[in-house]
Amino acid sequence: MKKIYALLAFLSIVSLNPNHSVFAQNSQTSRIVEDGGTGPFSAIMISEKTLPTHTVFRPQDLSKFGDTNKLPIIAWGNGACANSPWEHINFLSEVSSYGFLVIAIGPMPQEGERGRGRSESKQLLDAIDWAIAQNSDSESPYFNKIDITKIAVSGMSCGGLQTLETAPDPRVTTAVIYNSGILGESGGMPGMPALVKDDLKKLHTPTLYVLGGETDIAYNNGMDDFKRIDHVPVFVANMDVGHGGTYSKPHGGEFAKVATAWYQWQLKGDEEAAKMFKGQPSGLSNSPIWKVDKKNMP
Repeated sequence: MKKIYALLAFLSIVSLNPNHSVFAQNSQTSRIVEDGGTGPFSAIMISEKTLPTHTVFRPQDLSKFGDTNKLPIIAWGNGACANSPWEHINFLSEVSSYGFLVIAIGPMPQEGERGRGRSESKQLLDAIDWAIAQNSDSESPYFNKIDITKIAVSGMSCGGLQTLETAPDPRVTTAVIYNSGILGESGGMPGMPALVKDDLKKLHTPTLYVLGGETDIAYNNGMDDFKRIDHVPVFVANMDVGHGGTYSKPHGGEFAKVATAWYQWQLKGDEEAAKMFKGQPSGLSNSPIWKVDKKNMP
C-alpha cells in the first residue's frame, strides 16, 4: 500500500485547477519573470505564434546572439506531465538568462494561472523540431542564432520520465532528470511514459540527476537509475528538500544553480562551470547542502 501511495503521489505532484480560467484570446503574450534572472542576458517568457503549444524562455535582446554566440536548446517537461510550466517559471527564466533557448511544454501561463491538461513526451521533440526550423528561417527572429548541435532534454517528475523517453533521439547532447526515475519493470502507470529499467541502456549522452534527498518520493527510483547506468557519464546530486525541489524559489533556488552550471558545461563548453562536476572530489561535493556521486566522469 505504501508503494502504491508513493506512485500516486508521484503522478499527482502538481494540483491542476479545473476551474481556473484558460488561456484567453487577448491574453498577455510575453512578460518578464521576477527580474529577468541573474545571468548576463535578461530573460523574457514569451508565447510564440509559431509554437503556441509551448512556452519559450529566452534572452530578451537577441541582437547579442549570432555566428560567434549562439543559443543552445533546452526542451523542458513539467511535473505531473502537466501541459503548463507554471510551477517552474522562476527556474526556467533563470536558466535562460545565462544564454539558453528554453522551450517548455504547454501554453504560456498568465499571472496566477496554473493551467490544465496533460502533455506527451512527443512535445519535447516538437520543441526541438521548432527550434531547428526557426534557426534556418530567414524570416524568424531566431535566424542563425540557435546552436542546433547543442540540445538538452530535461524535465521534472513525470516530465523527467518524458525526458528519459526522448533522450535516445540522436540530436540530443545531454539529458537532465529532476526529481524522477524509472518506476520499475512494470512499465509505470497509466498516463505516464511506459518505461522500464532496460530503457536506461538507450541513453547516449552525459546525464544528470537532480533529486530532493531521501524525502523525495522519486529518490529510490532516481538512485536506482544512477546505479544501473554504466555506459555514459552520469552525475547525481541530492539536496534535502523533498519532491518539490526549489523551482518556485527566487531565481529557481539551488536547483537552478546546479542546472545552469551543467548546461553551461555540456552545451557551451564552459570549463569554469564544469568544476562543479569534475574532479576527485567534484566542486559540488564541497557544498554542505548537496550530496553527490558520479560515474564515468573525470
